Amino acid sequence: MTKRLLTKKEQELLKRNPYVKSVSDKAITYTDEFKRHFIAENEKGKLPREIFEEAGLSEELIGIDRIKTAGKRWRAAYRNAGIEGLEDTRKTNSGRPSDRELTLEEKVARLEAKNQLLRAENELLKKLDLLERQVLKKKSQSKRK
Repeated sequence: MTKRLLTKKEQELLKRNPYVKSVSDKAITYTDEFKRHFIAENEKGKLPREIFEEAGLSEELIGIDRIKTAGKRWRAAYRNAGIEGLEDTRKTNSGRPSDRELTLEEKVARLEAKNQLLRAENELLKKLDLLERQVLKKKSQSKRK
């Protein structure tokens, strides 16, 4: 964790960003959506600093150390557990995991929820792909003129 504390003004600026879930003087919690976006863009070859800058999270505001450590932590979580590794589970995990065997209904409910999450994720990726193609098309058309 970085030693630099965020001022009240910096905290207010960060709170206005749609990719920031919460912020304190010591820590910034990003949305799961931003973490997924970060991984998708990083796999395309973008640098962490560029991804944060494009999201309105400047290096001057956050600090390069926070950007590097967040990227490193998210890439490791993604490698170990996929998209689910990027989710903030602090609200849903309330202590030790249950040792009891799940009922068939509970297993089905969990699988349906996971399926719904994956479908939503696929839709998001399709929208991102479409937007990227539109941007590239506009760029190529403007170069022809």
